[in-house]
Amino acid sequence: MVQVSESDELPAGLRAVASTLAAGFLGPLRYAADLILPPVCLNCREPLGVHGRLCARCWRGIDFIAAPLCDRLGIPLPYAAEEVALSSAALRRIPDYGRARAVARFDGIMRELIHHLKYSDRHELLNLFAPMLCGAGRDLIRTADCLIPVPLHPWRLWRRRFNQAALLAGRLSQATGLPAEFTVLRRIKRTVSQVNLSWQERRANVEAAFAIDPKRAQRVRGRHVLLIDDVITTGATVEACARALKAAGAVEVDVLAIALVADYPTFYD
Repeated sequence: MVQVSESDELPAGLRAVASTLAAGFLGPLRYAADLILPPVCLNCREPLGVHGRLCARCWRGIDFIAAPLCDRLGIPLPYAAEEVALSSAALRRIPDYGRARAVARFDGIMRELIHHLKYSDRHELLNLFAPMLCGAGRDLIRTADCLIPVPLHPWRLWRRRFNQAALLAGRLSQATGLPAEFTVLRRIKRTVSQVNLSWQERRANVEAAFAIDPKRAQRVRGRHVLLIDDVITTGATVEACARALKAAGAVEVDVLAIALVADYPTFYD
């Protein structure tokens, strides 16, 4: 009996035959799978020709954020000004992080998609969100050394069973090659829900809520961290995370999210 090691390569002819056989075998399987679970829109379930997509109507319902935007807060600006433009909100109060970017406004179809991920365990949406994050965070990814998700408190993680920010960071790590650090930043304070809280109340709510694991602090010391979250609402949570990371020696902390509440600077007033 002849044994072939994993390092041995098949001749070109055999590789072509194997590829043809695999294609011929997988084709009918895909056809059968599509009959059982036909491809539908990830949001409205409208029938589609391929899996993992949005229909045209739902795609048009996403309010994508594009230039011109505030270089610090990532919020849309009404018109282009200088090469690096700052919103009036950023000029009034510089945030504790460097730059924030998001894919879209947190409304309409994007709100529905994020709620599907968070509350309905629709993890197939990660395949949709990962390339969106790569596009929206292109400049931040280029300068980052590592990815860190905004952590959940252990009690909330136990109840929800997963951290959507960690799932996003893991998928983004696969797409970019940047290492994702899941255990460096911890949420040590069990905070109340931030819904309907003012910016000042949110800031007080998350004050001292995050800490760095002292055994893993060297993983962020001297590094440029890209913080990952699903939604930036007022920025209070990501700012609290940024303060903890910088106190541990991070050189800079930027923020990348799927969506943001585009009028959140009004909370500063």
